[in-house]
Amino acid sequence: MDKAEKAAIENRKHQIISLIREFCTERLDDDYFELSVRLVEKLGRKRTVPFMSGKIEIWSAAVIHALGSINFLFDKSFQPYVTVEEINDFFGTNKSSSAGKSKIIRDLLNLGYFDGEFSTNRMKENNPFDQMMMVNGFITFKTPSELRQFVPEINAEQKELKTPPRKTKKPIPETESTDMDLFAELE
Repeated sequence: MDKAEKAAIENRKHQIISLIREFCTERLDDDYFELSVRLVEKLGRKRTVPFMSGKIEIWSAAVIHALGSINFLFDKSFQPYVTVEEINDFFGTNKSSSAGKSKIIRDLLNLGYFDGEFSTNRMKENNPFDQMMMVNGFITFKTPSELRQFVPEINAEQKELKTPPRKTKKPIPETESTDMDLFAELE
């Protein structure tokens, strides 16, 4: 990649981030803006930078849509709350274009609910999977903090108590009777 291509990518990134900043200032919060910048930066490091083709307004709406999809932005019971129509009206895009680009972003970066890298702080605090842990292959709820100190000891004790591998069964000695003899005895 030469300097001209890098400069074009940087220019495009700054345009997208500028539009996202306006939207986040009006309708969302700093948390969404920071996540959006991180997402655009990550997209800019891809071998084939997806936002180099298409309108920057569509990509800006798609970034907000992708983050909103995994952080319940479109659910009225959560704050902040924004509809897809509000996003599209702000950026002057249509629903299918922004949703299509959003899907491309989510697939490209493997985004999903409770994503560690692109979840809002509120989602990280309320992540139900943070309250679970795996002990000896079983998923269980985390123990209270005062009991956590004993978990390594319990694991060590269980390793000591492991039973040795099963012994193989002794082969059954062959008798002189045949299967037909066994059926005859049953009659």
